[in-house]
Parts: sequence; C-alpha cells; structure tokens
Amino acid sequence: MTFKNPVERAWPPFVAAERAAIAGQLDFHRATILMKLDGLDDEQARRVMVPSGLSLLGLLKHLTETEHGWFAKIFASQDEPDIYATEDDPNAEWRAGPEDTIEAIAADYQRICQRSREIVAAAPSLDQVVPTPWGDDIDLRGIMLHMVEETARHNGHADILRELIDGSTGA
Repeated sequence: MTFKNPVERAWPPFVAAERAAIAGQLDFHRATILMKLDGLDDEQARRVMVPSGLSLLGLLKHLTETEHGWFAKIFASQDEPDIYATEDDPNAEWRAGPEDTIEAIAADYQRICQRSREIVAAAPSLDQVVPTPWGDDIDLRGIMLHMVEETARHNGHADILRELIDGSTGA
C-alpha cells in the first residue's frame, strides 16, 4: 500500500505580519516533507539511500522529534519523554525500523505539528524567552526560525533521497 499525503500544501503569505509570515513558512515546509513521501510504500520510505543510514522515514521521525523538543519540551516546558529516542538509543529518531510505517510516523508528525501550532498561538509574543537545556536563552521567534531552517534543510535531503528511490524530482 502506498502513502497518500493527507496535507495540502499552501504557499506561505508573501505579505504578512511577522508571526503569520514565519508560521506560514514553517507550515509550507512541514507540508513539503509529507509530499516527499506521497506515493511511496513503507519499504521505499525506510530504504537507506546513503552511507550515513538516512532514509525518508528517518527524516520524518527526526523532524517529529525536533518539533516536539523545541515547542513542547523547551518552549512550553513540558516534562515529557522523547518520542523515539531513548537513553539506550538516543539516535532512534534518525532510523526507521521494520515496525515503522509512513502512516504511523506521518500521523505522529501531524499531531506534533498541530500541538506546536497551538503552543505558538497561545504565546503572547514572539519575544517570550525561555532557557534551553544547555544554558542559553532563546525566544519563540528564534525557535520558529530554527524550525523553518531545520525543516527546509531536511526537505533538501528528502529531495535527493526521493530522486534516488524512484527518480521523482520537483516541489
């Protein structure tokens, strides 16, 4: 069975207030990663295509974990465990195992992204500052901009992996 992307990607606003502009960019890139999985089956999505062991599904797991870490754990100060990484396997978020399916990981990703949107919407200002676990301070603006960069960068990786899988290129 192949994955059918449930998300329609919308162009971010070209003229908007700061919060809407950054959120629009982030949502555009969030939708793009799911587009890269459209039409693939689980084996294709788990297929390791480069020596580092990276797969499309591994990228999606990583982005899910990263969204959760920055918005829920760091910004909202929720004392929650990681989604995939464990003490015994801190890099589990990068690997897709035989039990991982596109449907399940994509559902996790969509749920976590929606929670991130709610956290951002509830914040009174992009200027709200929180401490990071490593001792630096960061504001919500910095977190959102980091997540735009993080997601867009991994979409570039996904472009290459998808082309290696089946030759598909583009948006």
